Order: sequence, then structure tokens, then C-alpha cells
Amino acid sequence: MNHEYFMAEALRLAREAITDGDVPVGCVIVKDGEIIGRGRNRREAGGDATAHAEVEAIREACARLGSWRLHGCALYVTLEPCPMCAGAIINARIEEIRYGVKDPKAGCCGSVLNLFEERFNHRPRIYQGPLTAECEMVLQEFFQGLR
Repeated sequence: MNHEYFMAEALRLAREAITDGDVPVGCVIVKDGEIIGRGRNRREAGGDATAHAEVEAIREACARLGSWRLHGCALYVTLEPCPMCAGAIINARIEEIRYGVKDPKAGCCGSVLNLFEERFNHRPRIYQGPLTAECEMVLQEFFQGLR
């Protein structure tokens, strides 16, 4: 599987979020080498606290497969998932997570806690990278622009 290609697509979506004033986070979900779900942060654009990139991508992937179970799927996201998104990943049964940058304020792949090590009924495999530096740069540029 071409991990860099899929993370680059998540980065493209993250950059789109900037146009609406949203924190640049993008996400894709992949099954059998094909992107079946895409999402980006839209909290500011939609005034919706749950409009995170991962949730959008999960919704699209579920609709595409016609099932809430995303067995055999990998999720690529530019920023470490928060507690809400980690819960959605667990509930959707996503098998693998690849995230770009750690989130020291809300990250649930180990930065604040590792929700995936708790006694839930599903535990995805977790990897940091690829394109970590690129993901970090997009976030840094966004926050520097706010100052």
C-alpha cells in the first residue's frame, strides 16, 4: 500500500480546510488500495463541534460500503485523533490508523492517553507517519497566520 500517497491526499484535504478558517486536518479511509472516504475539519464552516475530518471520512466510507463496519480499512489523518474521533474509529472497527502529527492537547494515540489500549472490543493498529514533517508544517503555518 502506498502510505505516502494516501497521507498526501489527507494533506490536500487539510489545506482545503484552511479556506474556511478551520484547523487544517484532513483524513482519508482506504480499503483494498482505494479511497472510500474523505473528510476535513468543518467545525468553523458548519458551526458543528463534531465536524472533524475523521468523522466526515467515516460517514462517507460507511455510506459507500453500506455498513457501519469498516473491516479491512485503514484511516490516514494529518493530526492524531481526539477522544471523539478515537471512539468513532473503535465503533467503526477500522483496522489501522496512520496519523501525521502528535496532538499534545487532545491526542488519543498516546499523547494525552492511548484510548486504543483500553479494554474496548476493538483495537486498531497505530502508526505515526508518513509525511510527519509536512503535516506539522501545515499546522504551524496555519497557527502562525492567526497570530
